[in-house]
Amino acid sequence: MAIRLPESGRETHYSVRQTAWVLNVQPAQVSRAVRLGALRARWRDGCPRIPATELVRLLGERHLSTDGGDA
Repeated sequence: MAIRLPESGRETHYSVRQTAWVLNVQPAQVSRAVRLGALRARWRDGCPRIPATELVRLLGERHLSTDGGDA
């Protein structure tokens, strides 16, 4: 599954399944994070959609935690 982050001014949103794939976690973990408010989501057509900016934030935090934070 290929996921591209947006380059345009329009914000892209991802499904729970896509977000789980990018973060290499189970979809249930993503759903729980949304439910607890740890992961921002917008509801569209009755389903939570995670903004690309949230993925960038989480991936940045993960990167800092893996290299010791000496960026």
